[in-house]
Amino acid sequence: MAEAQLQQFLEKVSQLNAFVALSEADPTVRAALAACSSHHEVVNLARDLGFAIGRRWGEPDVPVGGTAGLLGGELPPPGQERATVLLSNAHLRLERIHSNQACSPEGFWYDQHEHEWVLLLQGSARLTLEGEALPRALCRGDHLLIPAGTRHRVEATDPDPGTVWLALFWPADCTTHA
Repeated sequence: MAEAQLQQFLEKVSQLNAFVALSEADPTVRAALAACSSHHEVVNLARDLGFAIGRRWGEPDVPVGGTAGLLGGELPPPGQERATVLLSNAHLRLERIHSNQACSPEGFWYDQHEHEWVLLLQGSARLTLEGEALPRALCRGDHLLIPAGTRHRVEATDPDPGTVWLALFWPADCTTHA
């Protein structure tokens, strides 16, 4: 592990320890922590109290605003996502998708006539593929090939700063290799 990553890890542990100590010493903080129903609520509570515990392992500081790079840009409203076509021709389409607490509507399934390969650049997501008992949990750096005709749905994506995906689409009549 590089020294910078080690320092980032140790700082996060320090922040977590201080947050835990405060929650043990202050009954109102403990009650607020007990009322949290998700990881994101805990991260937001900690942030409101001055602790930085939300950054995942190896994640750099998230750029704010601007369009420089794939992680910049304005966050979509909660419950929505924004897709931007980065490259397109007769055989390929590459999209950057920025999701903010987005999920597929109840009962809705994507059923595409194209293959789709997704890569998470930031955040996390849960996807359900039809026929699988449990959703797949994806984190930064994870990727997944969804063959054409595979029904799937988005169960959840992260709140601010959101989940950023790269999605590559190509026709079903092209061969894929896993």
